[in-house]
Amino acid sequence: MKTINKVRIPVLLMALFLAACSRDLLNEKPEHLATTSTVYSSYAGFQAGINGLYNMVRAERSGNSGYPGGLYSNLELRAEMYFNGTDNFCANTSPSGFGQATRDWANRNNSLVGDYSLNFSWLYNIVNAANTVISQAENRTDVNWTDGPGTVEENKNRVIAEAKAIRAHAYRHLTFLWGDVPLALEESKGSNIRTDWTRTPVNEVRAQMKSDWLFAEQYLGIEPADPGKITRGAVEHYLAELYLVQNKPDSALYWANKCINTPNYKLITERFGVRASEPGVPFADMFYDGNALRTQGNTESLWSFEFAYQITGGEHSVMRRVAHNSYELMTVGGVRPLQLTLERGGRGVSKITITRYALDVYEPQDDRFSNYVIRKYFILNDASQNTPNIADILPPGYHYGDTIKLNLDQDITPANSGAVYDWPFMRKFESTLPNNPSNSGQYNDQVYLRLADTYLLKAEALYKLGDLEGAAETINILRTRSNASLIDASQVNMDFILDERSRELIFEEQRRYTLLRTGKWLERVRKYNKNGGQTAAARDTLLPIPQVVIDANLTATMPQTPGYD
Repeated sequence: MKTINKVRIPVLLMALFLAACSRDLLNEKPEHLATTSTVYSSYAGFQAGINGLYNMVRAERSGNSGYPGGLYSNLELRAEMYFNGTDNFCANTSPSGFGQATRDWANRNNSLVGDYSLNFSWLYNIVNAANTVISQAENRTDVNWTDGPGTVEENKNRVIAEAKAIRAHAYRHLTFLWGDVPLALEESKGSNIRTDWTRTPVNEVRAQMKSDWLFAEQYLGIEPADPGKITRGAVEHYLAELYLVQNKPDSALYWANKCINTPNYKLITERFGVRASEPGVPFADMFYDGNALRTQGNTESLWSFEFAYQITGGEHSVMRRVAHNSYELMTVGGVRPLQLTLERGGRGVSKITITRYALDVYEPQDDRFSNYVIRKYFILNDASQNTPNIADILPPGYHYGDTIKLNLDQDITPANSGAVYDWPFMRKFESTLPNNPSNSGQYNDQVYLRLADTYLLKAEALYKLGDLEGAAETINILRTRSNASLIDASQVNMDFILDERSRELIFEEQRRYTLLRTGKWLERVRKYNKNGGQTAAARDTLLPIPQVVIDANLTATMPQTPGYD
């Protein structure tokens, strides 16, 4: 959690299809008004605009809500659309929107699902804001670029690089979710509002993403300009992933190696940071509040998100809320023994939860399966240990210090989903307010992209190039770190790589995207997701264009995704 001021400013936040803006009718520039002309007149102004972009990007891990209600007024996780409905996460309690779609698919997955229109709008707001920054920086001749840290050209290119990196990142989401999508590259003005958009072929959109990231890679720093901003390594990672999507493993290997071989980027292999003196494992240290940023010693982070409590623009995340079980509702011996506490991460509602497959894929000694990472038991605490909360309630025959084990002998299915409170859950993002553990929001800084992911992209590229020995060696670097047994070349195939990605990156990687990229989503969701996977069909690999988008495209026909007509 930070106490620094994070500023949000107007950056022409407008939905591509649903809103319009107008210019000042008078040819005047009142200095007290924040317009594109006044804001984007100096390097400092562009930094304010870039900060606004990052504020929108961070909303990925916040509540999904529509405008004008704000990005954070709802508690349904925006990022659920690429965690849930996969092989390692499924819907659990009271699913709504996309959660219901993943449980039932078929007619539930339709163009009226609210999450689809909200996320579509959110992503194009990012695109439009990035386009404004890029256009203003590239085309204006009256900008004072001298108030930045570098030369005029360095300051200008750094601004454009960050905006292009973020624009490509938004299109990454859009293409994985919807395939062909409108490609907007111009600043939105009152004079160029369109109602005749078409869906640009996905290959053309990805060509633009590549162009944006190649530019950004030249001008972004190895270290972030500020702790919550994107690094050159993150862009190199996304280029490696993009080349895998395009089935160019040699290029993917080049970019993965370029990131991995940067001396500043290193895997965390030793205990560090705020809990280094407490029992734990190096893998878990990366996720603790106070350890998530590169400035805090997290050399593995390629991109982190900053959140802050009661700070302008700090906002909150709901990662813990949606994925933690409601352990305080668990019954043992006729009582509910467990209290909500800071140490236990606070209150969860388990909108989404780990599948049985995701638990079974680990070896027992793997640090990534330890109780520091995946909660499998609780210790009954007295009042002094639960301070400032009351003591746990002892079930018959139990004493303080005894262990309450969670149930690993089941799976989440339609028969029990919504009522499973004793199921293991992910702890990577647990955090709450010390004096209010029932609070739905959390304000801890969070790792968004790690170097370990890049290692696994490298392993995938090596596998596709036929270098199974190299792929095994790369995977073993991560397995050594986590005390898992080493593998040999004979064990390497795409399913093993996907299993390893789940072991390492569960609840971090956008799992839906990974499975779509490798052509494995339908196969693995049917095989491993017992709470909805059986109803998934080929058409569900891409989502329907929101009906409100189709309806707003007044002067041209916006084709619906095949299978949803």
